[in-house]
Amino acid sequence: MLVTGATRGIGRAVAIAFAESGDRVAIHHRGSAPLPSLPGDGHVAVLADLTDPDAVRAMVDEAAERLDGLDVLVNNAGVYTPHPVLETSYEQWQHEWRRTLDTNLIGAANTIWCAARHMRERGGRIVNVSSRGAFRGEPGQAAYGASKAGLNSLTQSMAVALAPYGIAVAAVAPGYVETDMTNAHLKSERGADIRAQSPFNRVAAASEIAAAVHWLASPAAEWASGTIIDLNGASYLRT
Repeated sequence: MLVTGATRGIGRAVAIAFAESGDRVAIHHRGSAPLPSLPGDGHVAVLADLTDPDAVRAMVDEAAERLDGLDVLVNNAGVYTPHPVLETSYEQWQHEWRRTLDTNLIGAANTIWCAARHMRERGGRIVNVSSRGAFRGEPGQAAYGASKAGLNSLTQSMAVALAPYGIAVAAVAPGYVETDMTNAHLKSERGADIRAQSPFNRVAAASEIAAAVHWLASPAAEWASGTIIDLNGASYLRT
């Protein structure tokens, strides 16, 4: 199985969860962080900039070759950078939209295109990591919210397109998760307000998100294809 953005946060937790259950994991990274140490043997590391379509194709093919096939893809990699509309220059606005969509949405779409060709004869599972922000909006990071809303639509389109080949496609939509990226926010004066968004008065552990991803990738979850699971501790409710 292949996890993009697997060096930290949710991606790292997902890689660990699958390795603990005996799976061989291809750890995607961009070379910017140490690779996680996983239990078990046979894991591989694959390098790619997800904004480069040729690099994506080479990365997925390498993962499939080194793992002797590919049956699970978890699209986790993403970027999240502030760009408030009235406080950002037009040039920076353009840059953030291109970078965010190229990574979070187009990169995921390209990874799916490549992975599906390895799964079409054997079936498989694709799980996309979306966000609560796809539904409630991201006023300070509009490109991020839009990219995740697009990822939800992509998930459902691919669920229909790939089901005849035994490939189930689903998504998880986390709220705030305790990771290296959010640590500074949680330790700041805003930390209490962030935790209070949920009636549990806390944020998610990355392992909780990984558990849901692991289930969606299991044989028992085929009938969940096309679903988007909210993982936000009742901090945002939708119908």
